[in-house]
Amino acid sequence: MSEIIKTDAVIVGAGPCGLFAVFELGLLDIKAHVIDILPKAGGQCSELYPEKPIYDIPGFPLVTGQGLVDNLLKQIEPFHPTFHYNEQVEGLEVLGTPEAPLFRVTTDGGLIFETKTVLVAAGGGSFQPKRPPVAGIETYEGKSVHYAVRKMENFRDKTVLIVGGGDSALDWTINLQKVAKRIVLMHRRDDFRAAPHSVNAMRELVASGQMDLIIGQISGLKGDDGQLTAVSAKTNDGSVIDIDCDILMPFFGLTMKLGPIAGWGLNLHEQLVPVDTEKFETNVPGIFAIGDINTYPGKLKLILSGFHEAALAAQKVNRYVYPDKKVVFQYTTSSTNLQKKLGVA
Repeated sequence: MSEIIKTDAVIVGAGPCGLFAVFELGLLDIKAHVIDILPKAGGQCSELYPEKPIYDIPGFPLVTGQGLVDNLLKQIEPFHPTFHYNEQVEGLEVLGTPEAPLFRVTTDGGLIFETKTVLVAAGGGSFQPKRPPVAGIETYEGKSVHYAVRKMENFRDKTVLIVGGGDSALDWTINLQKVAKRIVLMHRRDDFRAAPHSVNAMRELVASGQMDLIIGQISGLKGDDGQLTAVSAKTNDGSVIDIDCDILMPFFGLTMKLGPIAGWGLNLHEQLVPVDTEKFETNVPGIFAIGDINTYPGKLKLILSGFHEAALAAQKVNRYVYPDKKVVFQYTTSSTNLQKKLGVA
């Protein structure tokens, strides 16, 4: 039997919200163990769009997904969190009471934690890209069919066909246009779900001849040994055309699965975890949900919203960890003690 790791807080998920929770807990002298199924920190920011620009992080006019993760990791260095990568949380057993929570958390790798609180920051749970309904697409995946951009340089001087009408499709249409030989965007209708400024930018590129827009749907793939040479598409007038391309990028969304978390006794609503907005606690005292995995009236799936949720959750975690300690909120700009923790005093 593995040695039991005793801690005050276990954070499930090392994405931006989980990393910022480490910071907020650290300010309150609460050390955390962070568990993630991926081999590194960053969650979707690192896995799906490390080089994609993010514009709505306060204080950063522009920061990439990986740049944000790197900054968060640097920010939490003073608190020395312990990371457990390539581990999936499987079991959770309630050992304590609602007034004094205590949980036993186990992973598929055999780790056992005994913790007073659990913060679920697992994004949408485990996520898989939705495949287009095209026969044989699996043989091209990883070589000429990609569902994410991990390094823009891999697309340099390539003819790239992007399929979709949401933010991801439009964002990468605009950003890859800078390095690709040619970008072709295909959507089933001339109506897009992306942000208006992205749609306008795309239409300007089409009008200036810098890219192509095709209204239609994928009907087949052509190429040998996993390398595409063309994609067949059925246009709205019923004709079938071949689109020459080196790379196909379908953005049909993600399928989210809670995985083992679904068996923890948490209230669920459409694969999300309802929380209250005072402390972002679930129906199980001592278990919190922050970021994309939670739901509440007015919820916005923004990273900055997750940061706010982490800050309020940390305040309630503090009450469980230090029940006899009076909670006195302090600004980091005015507290010498807090500044010492951060190494700036």
